[in-house]
Amino acid sequence: MRTNSVLVDFGNVQPRSFSRLQDDCFRLLVFVGASQARLPFEVAASVQRMGCRAEYVKVAGSGPNALDLHIAYCIGVLSTTDPEGYFHIISKDAGFDPLIRHLRGNRIRAGRVAAIEEIPLIRGTIISEWVSLTRERLTKMKAARPRSIEALRKTIAVSFNGSRSEGEIEAVIGGLKEQGYLAVEGEAVSYPVVVPG
Repeated sequence: MRTNSVLVDFGNVQPRSFSRLQDDCFRLLVFVGASQARLPFEVAASVQRMGCRAEYVKVAGSGPNALDLHIAYCIGVLSTTDPEGYFHIISKDAGFDPLIRHLRGNRIRAGRVAAIEEIPLIRGTIISEWVSLTRERLTKMKAARPRSIEALRKTIAVSFNGSRSEGEIEAVIGGLKEQGYLAVEGEAVSYPVVVPG
């Protein structure tokens, strides 16, 4: 299986945990600035659970692009030792985007996202979890299940306390349709008889 190296610009993004990276296909490098003296317990604990697949990289100096340059250097080194790997930069800094384009132009698999949950491999797992939860909730509703697409969207939004975007709600509906749990025809939603599972 391809290694997914996750390089976190901890000066720019501070995830609460790295628990979603526990699968063996992930390798984690957390880049911390020279002046960052403390990390939250859950961050340190989730890094520790990954064992030798995770490490901290303390940037020696300070400056506006110190972390960025360290990350760029590490991707260069890692891509020579793992040319088939995928490199995920976790940062809100769009300054990485020209580097990403350059890497891709040289056939190095790389991308930048603002949160770990946006890594495509993880995002697919999260959507799958949301589909399962939604299916359970709708099954419990029995005859009260929503019969229009708009009512279904509202039901899903409410069930997740309004914390899901329109795109995420549509992904959940798409997942339910793929499973054959529901069918949408125009604005109408129906629930064909499906084998549980």
